Amino acid sequence: MRKNWVSEKGITLSWIIKNYLKETRENETGAQCYPPGLRHSVAFIYPNVYHLGMSNLGMHILYQLINARGDSACERFFLPDKKLQQEHIKSKTPLLSIESGRALADFDVIFVMMSFEMDYDNLMTVLDLGNVKLRAAERNAREPLVIIGGPCATFNPEPLAAVADAFVIGEGEETVQYILDEIYAKDSKEERLAALAQLPGVYVPRFYTAQYDDEGEFAGLQAAAGVPQTVARQWVRDIDAFPHTSAIVTSGTEFEDMYIVEVARGCGRHCRFCMAGYCFRKPRPRALEEILADIAKRPERTKKVGLMGAAVSDHPQMAELTEYLVEHKIPFSVASMRADMLTEQIAHALALSGQRTMTVAPEAGSERMRAAINKGITEQHVYDAIELAAGAGMRNIKLYYMIGLPGEEDEDIVETVEMIKRIRARMDAVGNKGELVISVNGFVPKPFTPYQWSPLCNVRTLKQRFKMLNDGLKKDRRIKLITESLKETVVQSVLARGDRRIGEALLEAHESGRNLKQVLKAHGIDAEELAERELVVGKPLPWQHLDMGVTEKYLALELERSKGGKFTPMCFDGCKRCGVCG
Repeated sequence: MRKNWVSEKGITLSWIIKNYLKETRENETGAQCYPPGLRHSVAFIYPNVYHLGMSNLGMHILYQLINARGDSACERFFLPDKKLQQEHIKSKTPLLSIESGRALADFDVIFVMMSFEMDYDNLMTVLDLGNVKLRAAERNAREPLVIIGGPCATFNPEPLAAVADAFVIGEGEETVQYILDEIYAKDSKEERLAALAQLPGVYVPRFYTAQYDDEGEFAGLQAAAGVPQTVARQWVRDIDAFPHTSAIVTSGTEFEDMYIVEVARGCGRHCRFCMAGYCFRKPRPRALEEILADIAKRPERTKKVGLMGAAVSDHPQMAELTEYLVEHKIPFSVASMRADMLTEQIAHALALSGQRTMTVAPEAGSERMRAAINKGITEQHVYDAIELAAGAGMRNIKLYYMIGLPGEEDEDIVETVEMIKRIRARMDAVGNKGELVISVNGFVPKPFTPYQWSPLCNVRTLKQRFKMLNDGLKKDRRIKLITESLKETVVQSVLARGDRRIGEALLEAHESGRNLKQVLKAHGIDAEELAERELVVGKPLPWQHLDMGVTEKYLALELERSKGGKFTPMCFDGCKRCGVCG
């Protein structure tokens, strides 16, 4: 018979849950736990499993900053796996923190890191398991405030507007501090929310009412008296002033015992499909001496240093950094490299660190489509990267592509197949007999990019084009093709550009046990048709009350430039094109 355990707080814990928490804590280095009652309690949710969540550097950074305040204790929560979820339900055990085993509903405030649309339902599961009401309007004054940040909150918070008390728009290092100051200084929930609504970069949805026209089309948000009409994205000007490394090292993550170091933030390449390139502009490389100081402080158990950033290879001192790591025999890795930035020195440094796969993202297989998306990479750049990788001893090549990009034709897919075959042949020509892995996703239009108005490619067409790829490559067993579920692509597209009505459908789906597409269909809405809608430039958008700094005029101009395949140069000092730098 399974034993139950009773904690000092009277919460009944099953043996399985107790053992999970114990093993997780014992496997970590760097976690901080404070005696109850000495500090304000701050919960931090990553709405996916521990294995993935602990690989998110943003969570590590904010964990360090909140604990460093001296008045706050940050404790982590993750989505339990299916087996553990059932154990919580069977044993009637609320979701408990990793640090102290405290119940989620007992915290003063809950922060959420929301990085992916497909985690929206996961957040609702976490709140359910933690006995926290899903709708902000139903939570009383004694219950914790739920504040959502991360990329999804920044570019379009509306699908979660009914769940969140507030959103952090942009980078959180400074904003989270101001939020906690206001929460601790005010006595009532109403006072706190009113104060939060006045903070730069904080969006409190209860003070904004969605408007719709006679046709049911979104017409705008009406701001209550006394709150800002628009909320400006916040971004850190001096990123070296804040921590930028793993707070906790553990073997239980996607990057086993890896010490992650942020090398740079933002990207100035102007790829027209990339939300991160627009919502986290401008590019800011960290000072080399700061990066090296971080690496010197890594825990002894560290097996490898992970260099992280939206555009790691664009760091102006990448060669010096990798040379230092090799000279001091510090193993390291990078998630991916731009093919046009790879050098012989960097390739050898990666190989000496044990990296066996060179990852490059051409994104599109035809020269025409690479010009349309402003990728700035030629096929020759990919060939050069293959040769450098082979010369350094890296046997495997992984390439990322998208299909369904605006303006794409079947001929572009044929050219993608031919490009991949040519790459395989080039690998053979340089004596590289390793594996060629091709990862292909359907393009999803994202807010605050030039393609925010573009439709998701017709699903039937996407299926045909995935088949074209598979049929064209299946004869060569040395080419491994990985594709994404089109069902998820449709749902992601609906959520990325959704308004509050999509959020209500999401809540209904979660509460009823159905999926989002089924709920939308019950309301007479076809999810595929919704995702495949082309939006009209100049018409109201659910996210237009947010200000990323990039002007709508600039985004519309880039959309036109895409149609002509015109190249837009990367960011440079003194540039005033997009609006971010004034």
